[in-house]
Amino acid sequence: MEPSPGHAAQVFPLPSSTGFIGEAFSMDSLEFMRWAARRYDSDRFVLVVLFTLMGSQEPGGLVETRHGDVAEFLGYSRSHVTRVFHVLEADGAIMRVRNGLYRLNPAASLRGGLKRPQKGRSRASAGRGERVEQMDLLRAVLEDPEVPGAFKAMAQPGATLEPRRIGEGRPS
Repeated sequence: MEPSPGHAAQVFPLPSSTGFIGEAFSMDSLEFMRWAARRYDSDRFVLVVLFTLMGSQEPGGLVETRHGDVAEFLGYSRSHVTRVFHVLEADGAIMRVRNGLYRLNPAASLRGGLKRPQKGRSRASAGRGERVEQMDLLRAVLEDPEVPGAFKAMAQPGATLEPRRIGEGRPS
């Protein structure tokens, strides 16, 4: 089938993750991973929760979970997990969308693939999901007035990540 005059078509393979353990993949910023390793060196439980969230995200970076679910999965108290969620939110790594729904910063970690079709869509599109586009997600973050400043700061093009704070040295 030829496109109409003045139009072009592009064919690309659908994202595949069959070569990965669990058949899922994510796109993670190497700079973010190095930053997180240094930033949370003195509180490694933050890294444990962060990696759990990164591994639990749906395509598009959404994680549907509650603090108690993460605590039960990891075998820790809910209060410890709640503290870590506050740390990750303050640093801009995650954002609370609503109770039980969080978004990882798409500039730091993003699961690729196809989003599940939303309820209420037409039958014609019911079998297909929407392709995740990182730049569209980043643009939406930057344009949304409800998004917290720390989350927006990390999502900015060319963002720099704040080094470990003074007094947050390594444990002795």
